[in-house]
Amino acid sequence: MEKKLYQATGRRKESTASVYLKGGTGKITINDKPMEEYFPRESLRITVKHPLVLTSSENSYDIKAKIVGGGVTGQVDSLKLAIARALIKVNPKFRPILKKEGLLKRDPRMVERKKYGQPKARKRFQFSKR
Repeated sequence: MEKKLYQATGRRKESTASVYLKGGTGKITINDKPMEEYFPRESLRITVKHPLVLTSSENSYDIKAKIVGGGVTGQVDSLKLAIARALIKVNPKFRPILKKEGLLKRDPRMVERKKYGQPKARKRFQFSKR
């Protein structure tokens, strides 16, 4: 079996994940660290593996990811999207499975900008009548 490399990108909030997927044993490396070290919380690791579990290819591919920017949640969601996109490049038959679960949709929600004359985007300073 040839070891072809598949590349995909995922974004969420301020985070961008670039994923390189190749045939292997299911090892996931993020920013040169094992996934267990990069995402210590089990719930985050489950979210990252969700596209792999659906396509039953957890132990079929090695994933090397580079994540830049954002917080933990944004990074997890951008990585999940990138993995799903890479799996479609590997096998286009995975598309209906992943699409049904909504894993191919880029979440467009961003932080609303802060407005002048206010402490935050929507919060107002206390109103004083007199």
